Amino acid sequence: MIKTAAIVVFFFSFISTTAQNLQKKFTVKHTSEAFIIDGVLNESAWDSAESVGDFQQYFPSDDKLAKYQTDIRILVDDEILYIGIKAYTSGSDYVIPSLERDFRASGSDNINIMFDTFNDGNNAFLFGINPLGVRREVFISGGGQSLNGFTTSWDIKWKGESKIYDGYYTAEMAIPLTSFKFAEGESKWRFQSYRFDMQSNERSNWFVVPQNQSVINLAFMGDMFFEKPLGRSRTPLAIIPYINGIAEKDYTTDTSNASVKVGADAKIAIGNGMNLDITLNPDFSNVEVDAIFTNLTRFEINLPERRQFFIDNNDLFGAFGNSVDANPFFSRRIGIATDSLGNSVQNDILGGVRLSGKLNKNLRLGFLNIQTNKDIEQEIASNNNTMLALQQKVFSRSNIGFFFINRQTTGSEDFIDDKDTYNRVVGIDYNLASEDNVWNGRFYAHKSFQPKDTNNNYSAGASLEKNTKYWNVSSNLTHVGEGFRSDLGFIRRNDIIQSTTSIRRLFWPDKGAVNNHRLEFAPTLIWRPSLDYKKTDHEFGLNYRVTMKDFTEFGVNYSNNFIFLTQPFDPTGTEGAMELPANQGYTFNSAEFNYASNRAEIFSFSSTVGIGEFFNGRQYSFGGQALLRLQPKVRLSVNINYDKIILPDPFPSADLWLISPRVGITFSKSIFWSTVFQYSNQRDNLGINSRLQWRFAPLSDLFIVYNDSYRVNTSEPKFRSINLKLSYWLNI
Repeated sequence: MIKTAAIVVFFFSFISTTAQNLQKKFTVKHTSEAFIIDGVLNESAWDSAESVGDFQQYFPSDDKLAKYQTDIRILVDDEILYIGIKAYTSGSDYVIPSLERDFRASGSDNINIMFDTFNDGNNAFLFGINPLGVRREVFISGGGQSLNGFTTSWDIKWKGESKIYDGYYTAEMAIPLTSFKFAEGESKWRFQSYRFDMQSNERSNWFVVPQNQSVINLAFMGDMFFEKPLGRSRTPLAIIPYINGIAEKDYTTDTSNASVKVGADAKIAIGNGMNLDITLNPDFSNVEVDAIFTNLTRFEINLPERRQFFIDNNDLFGAFGNSVDANPFFSRRIGIATDSLGNSVQNDILGGVRLSGKLNKNLRLGFLNIQTNKDIEQEIASNNNTMLALQQKVFSRSNIGFFFINRQTTGSEDFIDDKDTYNRVVGIDYNLASEDNVWNGRFYAHKSFQPKDTNNNYSAGASLEKNTKYWNVSSNLTHVGEGFRSDLGFIRRNDIIQSTTSIRRLFWPDKGAVNNHRLEFAPTLIWRPSLDYKKTDHEFGLNYRVTMKDFTEFGVNYSNNFIFLTQPFDPTGTEGAMELPANQGYTFNSAEFNYASNRAEIFSFSSTVGIGEFFNGRQYSFGGQALLRLQPKVRLSVNINYDKIILPDPFPSADLWLISPRVGITFSKSIFWSTVFQYSNQRDNLGINSRLQWRFAPLSDLFIVYNDSYRVNTSEPKFRSINLKLSYWLNI
């Protein structure tokens, strides 16, 4: 009888939640009242504004109302969207690790608002704030399927402040309508909000999101209607000039240089949906330094784009193909060249243009043209780099994309090989995303063209995923031809047919300390067509992971690997060492144990321990991160990775260390200082990067950046520089 009653209660709760989501909507009233953005909701207009309604839990459950509710009210005038927030809490012991803008939401108290202004479920603007009024803005692309489309480097001007009271905090936001792109006369946007409450270990959403889905997924949004249709999106012309004084010394060549560099960026709105970005003599010296890594594979590893010029609508350019194995456009290739010795070196960008956005409700356009400089001394040619992309929405959230890429040498220097004069790639992708995001996938075909073209110069792939609360099943098939080439892309390896499958079963206990646990089997197999379709690689992975209700996680992974080497290879990277011979297969097994504590604690850490076979030897590994926060001013962290590789004689063994301490201090909401040390004996490098940033006006900064690097074995200096960069964002 009790079980029957429980089933009835659950059924009506499910029906109520479903019905609520189907009709989740509110109206944004027009106002003429003046607002003071101080976090205090004392303007009379807030009393007449409509509340958006109740929040639902996302964690630890997704089938009940949030224990601590959030009240959001939105108003608009002819120029600004105003947002008032009242977030109820169990106390005032907030987790706020830093005062720096664009904070990481996980492990801290904050609330985030999302607007899908074109109602297409593919792109959205996110604005977040925490109890101390620290802000962040994010551009979401790719339907919010993953964090690959979560771009925190996107910057715009807006205001926001918070105020803490007993049992709740309030916040006010004032976002200029010029910060958005939307159709003229629009009367509806899609809306979502999610909140992290660390005191109650609760995460909640305005529109219900199943726990097996991401909180940023744009399939789960309600509607906000405007009482008065919006006018034109009148984005002002923005000009961002900069001046950078540089002093540097290369100890390897014993050369010094001191110079002053000037340049500028411009942002121009075209219509209601397009942005034109122009850059002249750009400088990226203030961009956050990349994290180093230990690479035990035979292949290059791609790193995320951090340069502001390439950020807006980046999914239009960089989301084609397979991001892991066959991405035809990888913007970090621009500004990097190979010198006469085969080393990757920085290649100056002279200038470029970038046009991107909506042509109409369903059609997006992306066009990029960048000119890089030549360097006769290092035998680097000048190149023109172009990409054109079109994306047409089909069905509810799917789209079809087309692209054309051209990398063209613009000089006629003697050192240019005929085969390197140009490289062109053309392709078409179909991206599937069902309305409820249970189904998603991709199907694509790409072809390259270059001088002295060869056969098999194409790449193709298909992937399909079904994601439900209890099962996640995905399959991916990728083919990269032996002759396929994309000079502006990331092609990890050629001449492969790769099959990757994942079968995951999730369990959601009704009671106890465990939120969920999951078991996954993930086989990957690779064949080489040029070797009569010989299987050259496989990895059979089996992993089990547990997530607790206090946000701690732990798990174990087991993998069986097979690698057939077609080229000699030294996994330790030891200079001059004997390599493992080619035309030989290696089968090895390994196990890995991992743990991650709650990031909301003052001291948190994660660790991974691995043991097992490695090619014809053994490997023992340890990795971990420890973080101490003295909130909200200081963050101290250290990353450690150790790999002990033991191979039989005469092959090399190695103890590979990677140690990276980091210090971050936020003196205020406008002054930030961070220093990172990166030690890697595999790279024979100890690097130091220290960066002081003063945001003296909205999106206007003064940077002082110090770089230093030393050889690990001899402690000899390799390179040293100091930059003083000033940039100012001017709206005209």
